[in-house]
Amino acid sequence: MKKILVIDDEAIVRTSCERTLGPEGYEVKLAASGREGLSILEKESFSLVLLDLKMPDVDGIEVLNKINAIWPDTKVVMITGYSTVETAVQALRLGAYNFIEKPFTPDTLLTAVKEVFEKSEIA
Repeated sequence: MKKILVIDDEAIVRTSCERTLGPEGYEVKLAASGREGLSILEKESFSLVLLDLKMPDVDGIEVLNKINAIWPDTKVVMITGYSTVETAVQALRLGAYNFIEKPFTPDTLLTAVKEVFEKSEIA
């Protein structure tokens, strides 16, 4: 089963990701902060991390850099409500696989997740 970690400080985003991805056969874990997400990553491996860009404790770019350094096989899709071309380009340059904007639909989320697994063929 493909494991996905959702790191977002908004409960509604975490819940909607879990409700969308769980029934599709993905194992979904949730973290309410960057620090909590990194702590979970230290204990378990994930195929994909859905990562909020703006969080109060540790921002998404910092978390992205740590994931790339410590868990290079883990793919990251950035999610944010503060989308600009600059932030999207920065996240992609730093190694994010893709970028989706809030609010997103379940279809948008599923398409982004399926694309990661189809293109990278990770188990």
